[in-house]
Amino acid sequence: MSKKQTFIIVGASLAGAKAAEELRERGFDGRVVLIGSEPERPYERPPLTKDYLRGESDRESTFVHEDGFYAQHEISLMTETTVSAIDPALAAVTLADGRELGYDRLLLATGAEPRQITVPGAELDGIHYLRTLADCDQLQDRLDRSARVAVVGAGWIGSEFAASARQGGHEVTLIDPTALPNERIFGAEIGAFYRDVHVGHGIDMALGEGVESFEGDGALERLRTSSGQVIDCDLAVVGIGVIPRLELAKNAGLSIDNGILVDDALQTSAPGIFTAGDVAGAWHPFYGERIRVEHWSNALNQGPAAARAMLGEAVSYDHIPYFFSDQYEVGMEYSGYAPQWDEVVFRGERESGEFIAFWLRDGRVAAGMNVNIWDVNDQIRALIGSRQAIDPKAGLGARPQRPLWASTGTKNSAYSDVLYVAELIGPGVINTMPEKTLRAFADHGEVADTLAVNPAAAANVLVDAATAGIDLAAITAGLEHEGVQSFCDSYRDLLACIESELGAVRARGG
Repeated sequence: MSKKQTFIIVGASLAGAKAAEELRERGFDGRVVLIGSEPERPYERPPLTKDYLRGESDRESTFVHEDGFYAQHEISLMTETTVSAIDPALAAVTLADGRELGYDRLLLATGAEPRQITVPGAELDGIHYLRTLADCDQLQDRLDRSARVAVVGAGWIGSEFAASARQGGHEVTLIDPTALPNERIFGAEIGAFYRDVHVGHGIDMALGEGVESFEGDGALERLRTSSGQVIDCDLAVVGIGVIPRLELAKNAGLSIDNGILVDDALQTSAPGIFTAGDVAGAWHPFYGERIRVEHWSNALNQGPAAARAMLGEAVSYDHIPYFFSDQYEVGMEYSGYAPQWDEVVFRGERESGEFIAFWLRDGRVAAGMNVNIWDVNDQIRALIGSRQAIDPKAGLGARPQRPLWASTGTKNSAYSDVLYVAELIGPGVINTMPEKTLRAFADHGEVADTLAVNPAAAANVLVDAATAGIDLAAITAGLEHEGVQSFCDSYRDLLACIESELGAVRARGG
């Protein structure tokens, strides 16, 4: 009888926990060991800057799996345990207490750690980082005892923490050396939108400013910016990025750069060792380059993909990067990868707080963000995946629910709006209109049924409408600037009008 295999996962993170789950789901009956340095079982990080931080959800809701899951699935969860070394030649890991564990397959899901700020006074009490559940618990307590909060870094961690602190009634100053929040990632237009959102909620912004020093008598009392501005505060949260945890991989001789380098099957340079999550610098077959993604969705999806690869399944991880953020009443989803772009094209008005933005590179959509517009992310991802060239000037200024019809060739000047609707709900059509809105187009009687089930027959509708003398342009005039409900109602009215007119023609024997 062959010996059962042992698969070790270093990093009791979301990626590690989902990998362990996937191994059992796929029927692996060997030993699964999940090792984490924290005292907690694996948890998710997004709540730590949002609802859990604000006290709107309980601690249990942060965990990846319910209590008892690991025991029930015979997963050996080792908390408060640190791996000090990996020996690829011996296929073994050494724990900090000297124990040695052999493995048949090893997954590194060691994640990343906060980048430390190195200025005078950085050791003062009252200066915190937010990465772990324990960090969040400490910050909840400090927020209860703090009057004025400084947030250093206007990236996602800093921005989300600042929003939550402000929602809790604290005076907050957001400090960043760039001119706008997340300007490096999104550009000036989106950066300005988020700046205005924070200012509108009473956040003080110190943009274009670095931190020169923290000051106080044993505890934080103020900070001084690079321009000499003094900001009073008794709590500072530093969110200036993270650094992938590479020490184990480096000491084991694995290939590293900005992350542990892996192929599209998430295999490292050492046989039998795989990597997933924040620490993985993975070859991405769609983009044709290595990318390292630090977002929740990547951990959620890459961990299980690595587990399948560990089991010998054919894997090519080509998931389009995705992340989300909630700040105050503003929710967004972002899909794609656009380290460089030529221009940003908007559908909808940024001032309304409801819009879709597209980052274009070489005439194609590299990334898209929907802000307070939902049920469109699948279409945005499909548009990215299609590599379809679009006309960036088409449809500018239209309401956000209007799809990229002119950009994708869905509509041209020879089509009526009836045929336009037909093609919108036809198979394989890429658009950015919410599914519920599309369905509203297809709920009105005979014509709508024809359009929904037989798009090719829409050409006959067009001919019949023209024969009946129906002026579709006149019927649809003025719709472009109406709201969503009016838009849907107007199209239902249009379909009803066509049915009525065609019915009258038939009755006359036309």
